[in-house]
Amino acid sequence: MSTVALFGPAGNPDAFYNAGFKASVHMPAWLAGQKLGAYEYQCSRGVHIGEETARMLGEKAAEYDVKLSIHAPYYISLATEDELIAANTTNHFLKSLEAARWMGADRIVFHIGGPGKLERANAMQRVRERFARILEEAERRSLTGVYLAPETMGKQNQLGTLPEVLSLCSLSSRVIPALDFGHLHAVSGGRYTTFEEYETVFNQVEEQLGTAVAANVHIHFSKIEFTKAGEKRHWTFKDPFGPPHEALLQLIAAKHYTPRVICESAGTQAEDAAVMQTYYLSRLEER
Repeated sequence: MSTVALFGPAGNPDAFYNAGFKASVHMPAWLAGQKLGAYEYQCSRGVHIGEETARMLGEKAAEYDVKLSIHAPYYISLATEDELIAANTTNHFLKSLEAARWMGADRIVFHIGGPGKLERANAMQRVRERFARILEEAERRSLTGVYLAPETMGKQNQLGTLPEVLSLCSLSSRVIPALDFGHLHAVSGGRYTTFEEYETVFNQVEEQLGTAVAANVHIHFSKIEFTKAGEKRHWTFKDPFGPPHEALLQLIAAKHYTPRVICESAGTQAEDAAVMQTYYLSRLEER
């Protein structure tokens, strides 16, 4: 367990490619050069990484002390009424867990999916039942030791409100929330900009899952443009969109929380992660 918050990018930023690198196995060394300690490997379009490459990435991450997480495929749909999609969803989880074991990643972030034609409450009941079976299957296959992290989502028509995420997390100690504050900002129409608003999120996590989970959540952060429907587009820290990162990092430092903060800026995710890390460390020093 880290004694400080860790920061890093989701996927490979433009600067990595501009420096002449092409393969993700080079990311840990590159991130170490940026003084960043986390990396979220993207399997959003499917788990295509082979065992040899995954193990090589894991070895490099261990060498450079970079903590790995995985973003599971976007195709996951836990509320689906289609049995083929349901079977594929289970397979996406199992393949993600296998890849995580190969590379030594300790967290897998995933989207719950949409409610389809079901009412949200009925959809979430189906989600809980199906997810519980997936947890059992992972246990049966000894694919344990990795946290699964349902993500708070940014569109009105997606499952993944904070209460819905916490409901899933209550099923197992192996499930922790992935708090995407850009998404929360977008879906709420512009909230989550102040210390107090950020604090309400962590308070809800603590009340339902305990202090240790609240202190060590997985966080996604980016500036997001939104409409009435919610999230529209990810931007960078140089663009005029919210939410602000300063209040969130003030809270993390003040509470001595040690989350993993993954930046999802559009192309500048490592640069912006470094901005957050620098600000966070300055707040720690003040204390």
